[in-house]
Amino acid sequence: MDPRGTKRGAEKTEVAEPRNKLPRPAPSLPTDPALYSGPFPFYRRPSELGCFSLDAQRQYHGDARALRYYSPPPTNGPGPNFDLRDGYPDRYQPRDEEVQERLDHLLCWLLEHRGRLEGGPGWLAEAIVTWRGHLTKLLTTPYERQEGWQLAASRFQGTLYLSEVETPNARAQRLARPPLLRELMYMGYKFEQYMCADKPGSSPDPSGEVNTNVAFCSVLRSRLGSHPLLFSGEVDCTDPQAPSTQPPTCYVELKTSKEMHSPGQWRSFYRHKLLKWWAQSFLPGVPNVVVGFRNPDGFVSSLKTFPTMKMFEYVRNDGDGWNPSVCMNFCAAFLSFAQSTVVQDDPRLVHLFSWEPGGPVTVSVHRDAPYAFLPIWYVEAMTQDLPSPPKTPSPK
Repeated sequence: MDPRGTKRGAEKTEVAEPRNKLPRPAPSLPTDPALYSGPFPFYRRPSELGCFSLDAQRQYHGDARALRYYSPPPTNGPGPNFDLRDGYPDRYQPRDEEVQERLDHLLCWLLEHRGRLEGGPGWLAEAIVTWRGHLTKLLTTPYERQEGWQLAASRFQGTLYLSEVETPNARAQRLARPPLLRELMYMGYKFEQYMCADKPGSSPDPSGEVNTNVAFCSVLRSRLGSHPLLFSGEVDCTDPQAPSTQPPTCYVELKTSKEMHSPGQWRSFYRHKLLKWWAQSFLPGVPNVVVGFRNPDGFVSSLKTFPTMKMFEYVRNDGDGWNPSVCMNFCAAFLSFAQSTVVQDDPRLVHLFSWEPGGPVTVSVHRDAPYAFLPIWYVEAMTQDLPSPPKTPSPK
């Protein structure tokens, strides 16, 4: 007879691991686009709460020192002739992708500003805190056919924190990244160097090193449906000539793409690239994506601006296109799913949401390493800051 079936065996198991009684995982969440095609959900216009910078050594600074200024070539000139291969690989300092930064830089900002958050100190207890890139992946999930994802979720002092976990498949692809793909990644950063200046009104200097440790990040507040959001994302540059200098409406996103020569290539571009660019820019309220189209030799010969709010027009009549409502409704459904699944307030308890194309989002539950992602320094600092309960008046 199997001893695990006996009462005594069950008791033994209880005694062995009372600490690790994990909550049961929740049911799964379907991702079929047809299920999310209702009206566009409420999305509050994002407002910038603050910003921070990461320097050439990837060190955090709670200021805008890494912000760059949009400085495109004059429109009446001969047009761009940017050599995106210039400086590769000699003047290139790529970020160490083996370092798992999780939410750490955003948490540094939160610790600095937790007492002065718009909406009062209680607002954070209701909010979801994450990176813009993680929300972008959620938005594009109903249409994604190739790359799965994993998001770790923990609740602490009421707040739900979401942090991406690199999937085994993504890690294998990163470690086996072919030289051409590495060079293409460099080209994207090099394009920014040609389009941005260090000071308003000055000219870009593409002769320096491309260092991808350096980043300027905006911290934004918004709300999707009933879910208050606090998220941060990297910003390429600000436009000193923008109609409004109020962030995030003065920010510009810069992208590169290969030149298109046929209707089929353009259709594929609208279906796939524009979807990702729309999601990435719509979330933080960045109004324009400026694209440099490069030829096979790596030279940018033309620029085109895609206003974020008009991107959907390119696929509106395409039966195989994407729909912003589906993206946002799925994201809202996922956030509701996560909020109702992660109920225990414990920074060491992690619900891991996993998704592979073609399937539903599933959940598994873990404690501590390797999935716990809220650092001890953050948990301790936030705990020390809790107001002490009011003292009961002594009876007279």
